[in-house]
Amino acid sequence: MSNEPQGEYLKSLNPPQREGVINTEGPAMIIAGAGSGKTRVLTYRIAYLMDAHDVDPFNIMALTFTNKAAKEMRNRIESVVGNDARNLWMGTFHSVFARILRAEASRLGYTSNFTIYDTDDSKSLIKTIVKELNLDDKLYKPNVVYNRISGAKNRLISHQEYQNNPIYLEDDTINMRPEMGRIYKVYSERCFKANAMDFDDLLFNTNILFQQHADVLNKYQHRFHYVLIDEFQDTNLSQYMIAKKLAAVNQNICVVGDDAQSIYAFRGADIQNILNFERDYPDLRIIKLEQNYRSTKTIVDAANSVIDKNKAQLKKNVWTDNQTGELIELIKATSDNEEGKLIASSIFETKMQSHASNKEFAILYRTNSQSRSMEEALRRMNIKYRVVGGVSFYQRREIKDLISYIRFVLNHEDETSLRRIINLPKRGIGPGTVEKLVVAANDHDISLWEVLQKGKSFVGGRGGAQVEDFATLIRSFKLTVGKKDAYDAASIIAKNSGLLKDLYEDKTVEGLNRYENVQELLNAIKEFTDNPDVEDKSLSAFLQEVALLTDEDRDDSPHEAVTLMTIHMAKGLEFPYIYVVGLEEELFPSQMMLNSRADLEEERRLFYVAITRAKIKLHFSYARNRYRFGRLKTCEPSRFLEDVDPSFIRVNRKYSSSEPVSPSNSYFAKNFVKNNKPPSAKKFTAPPKHTPSPDFAPSDTSGLAEGMKVEHPKFGFGTVTKMDEEGANRKAKVDFEKAGEKTLLLSFAKLRILE
Repeated sequence: MSNEPQGEYLKSLNPPQREGVINTEGPAMIIAGAGSGKTRVLTYRIAYLMDAHDVDPFNIMALTFTNKAAKEMRNRIESVVGNDARNLWMGTFHSVFARILRAEASRLGYTSNFTIYDTDDSKSLIKTIVKELNLDDKLYKPNVVYNRISGAKNRLISHQEYQNNPIYLEDDTINMRPEMGRIYKVYSERCFKANAMDFDDLLFNTNILFQQHADVLNKYQHRFHYVLIDEFQDTNLSQYMIAKKLAAVNQNICVVGDDAQSIYAFRGADIQNILNFERDYPDLRIIKLEQNYRSTKTIVDAANSVIDKNKAQLKKNVWTDNQTGELIELIKATSDNEEGKLIASSIFETKMQSHASNKEFAILYRTNSQSRSMEEALRRMNIKYRVVGGVSFYQRREIKDLISYIRFVLNHEDETSLRRIINLPKRGIGPGTVEKLVVAANDHDISLWEVLQKGKSFVGGRGGAQVEDFATLIRSFKLTVGKKDAYDAASIIAKNSGLLKDLYEDKTVEGLNRYENVQELLNAIKEFTDNPDVEDKSLSAFLQEVALLTDEDRDDSPHEAVTLMTIHMAKGLEFPYIYVVGLEEELFPSQMMLNSRADLEEERRLFYVAITRAKIKLHFSYARNRYRFGRLKTCEPSRFLEDVDPSFIRVNRKYSSSEPVSPSNSYFAKNFVKNNKPPSAKKFTAPPKHTPSPDFAPSDTSGLAEGMKVEHPKFGFGTVTKMDEEGANRKAKVDFEKAGEKTLLLSFAKLRILE
């Protein structure tokens, strides 16, 4: 039963939104500007198909990039059409096609209970392979190799094609990694042998499935009459090819996105998918959502002035009926530490003046390392904050340990999980024994699981008996899994494996935290089994849900704290007050993104995303000096500040350093006159107290020399200008940024040498 009168929801839409909802037949592209209500259009389009056209939800596939987005959309659709919305094939690309692969696994030589490797699992396997092949682990770092293989799969290049491609081979040789193709081959073979797929395989293998098995493709082409894709600008070649194949029969493909917010090229996203979509569908209906409901006119117009500088784009005119709002405020600091203090002071004042709460503020930065100075400053002013993007709960060591036990119980071929748990807790099966088992499996061309069950035949002494005991334990768990729901099965594994006991007996603070984390995992499994909407309450179903969590499936529930995060993490969010910090050349835009126009335009789109997160007030900031990689570096303001029409910016004199603008910086000399009053007599004075860096530790100063950069726990950062005398009375004259020149007796002074 529908919760709303039929078609009532259409009344809340503006004309372009309504057009995007009711024109359901044929290919369509909805270009949705920031804050234009794209989620509403996509969800109502699906609801309209079911409500007005009586389309069976089993015939609709809707693809998103986060489980959170899929859940939100499903809830909105359910409010219109009722419980039937639960039958939609809706979810992330990876979750939807993992579901298809489970059903069709045998076509590709897998079993339906294949393991899904996360990034850490893949890197662990790569590390093992590099070691086995006797390759230099400094050249073949797991992260580098993983990204290379992932990039190839996203472009649908198999290990066979990779090894036969002269361009890849030449590139690897130039980078002194000529064995990259060999690693890719062994990695693919080991995953297959372990009955495992990594994240990229879920898409790569779906393409293979559809390419090699026409009957399977035909079945799903006729099952899904409508294919809809959210955030289309973030798709890679592999994702687009799957969608294109599925929609080939009915041609009812609808993509929603904004090329101006395409910021994930480093993950394989290809902006050409959205820029060239019309080439694949000449009769394409293009609908533009251009009214912004989120931000003030100043913010919207400033964002337009930035993105207008990009050459590769689909032109649109984003506008708003909202109030004009305040000018964007520019904060200029002498150092990164002062930048943090100035921003914390600005937040404190805004809270007082506007009666705003902490949760209405967000500080956005290009790199995670920039959070340090912000955190220190917020702590000093007793402003509560949270950092988004730390170590995921499911990546913590103790969580991975229990998850690995569960995975190996379900899939005895999972060598990566086996290596992690076989001696955890310690049961006398060391690395040497494990290597003997692996060699035996390879020599006899049998699985590692078969070797484990006959441990005494391959490993002498007590080790063989320990191995067989471990295999017996796993078999007992396997019997349990078949008879219990996910929670009961996981509880038995956690208890009888010895993991819980081992953690409980560790009475350190860290040990207590790890024990509580495992209990929290069991709580999560209990919540999963108690959920009435979950039909399959097995451990296997829970494991798949966990494996397919994305970085963006974060906790976005309201917190009474200022939010600190990278701009990439902020995509899709909004806050009344936004601070975009570190707007300096080689930081933002990143030094790594200055090699081509395409890279620079992606960075500019990232800046556009940062701007359009703000609803009421936007701040920019930069520092003239910043410590990067242990060195004090003089910085220039970002070129992106020049992209913003100067009529939308004013320098915040109260919360800016009193240091004069460099004459060489002609942009600021020319453009920040119109909106700026002369500086007031009362200048901001930073507090003299210095908070040592988190990793502060006194260095051996026997090698200290003139010109070196140092940190003092009280005086802060400075440069050694002179050295006097030798031995016990050795002194150093240091010019500190804040405290001025000091002469220190090195036998007493605590200095951290930065270079």
